[in-house]
Amino acid sequence: MIRAMIVDDDALVRLGLTDLLDGDASIEVVAQAADGLQAVELAGAHRVDVALVDVRMPRMDGITATARLRALPHPPKVITLTTFDLDEYVYNALAAGADGFLLKDTDPAEILRAVHLVATGSAMLHPAAARRLIDRYHQAGHPQATAARTRIEQLTPRERDVLALLARGDTNADIADRLGMRESTVKAHVSRILTTLDATNRVQAALLARDAGLT
Repeated sequence: MIRAMIVDDDALVRLGLTDLLDGDASIEVVAQAADGLQAVELAGAHRVDVALVDVRMPRMDGITATARLRALPHPPKVITLTTFDLDEYVYNALAAGADGFLLKDTDPAEILRAVHLVATGSAMLHPAAARRLIDRYHQAGHPQATAARTRIEQLTPRERDVLALLARGDTNADIADRLGMRESTVKAHVSRILTTLDATNRVQAALLARDAGLT
């Protein structure tokens, strides 16, 4: 059972997402929060596996909340939600530790898929809006590009192959199929990649890869 938390200042959005997630027999919504500050408090009181967090909220926004949630002793995975596909804050939310990004008008089936994916340690970077946002930062000359390339140079050629596929949103099973590996070998490569890049999750590793121009 995946224990989920909905974080949004719009009560109707919270209600809709709760109905959607509770309709999945393997997901249980254990908490709802109206802002980031309440989300951090509730996450400390409940064991939350996945939090769906809005970006723009009063008292504490979704970016700050994501960083605070990921810093907890038992941190939940975080999926950032936003109405705006070019919201400049989404990139920062992902860099703060979010495991994915979805628009609020995403197909319900894709929202459920995202919850299941991030709960198992994968990332949800498939939406074209997320790619456009990241590309916009790179076109503007993101200042971390040089640092990202330096860190990625520490990887082996095979690890860079894995990272390139990870950065485009492939699952471990997808990567194993494309590179002719066992899935357990891919998991080992991903673990070493995260350690080498000092990344807390697959999303941060993917962002570094994009910063470095690997994808």
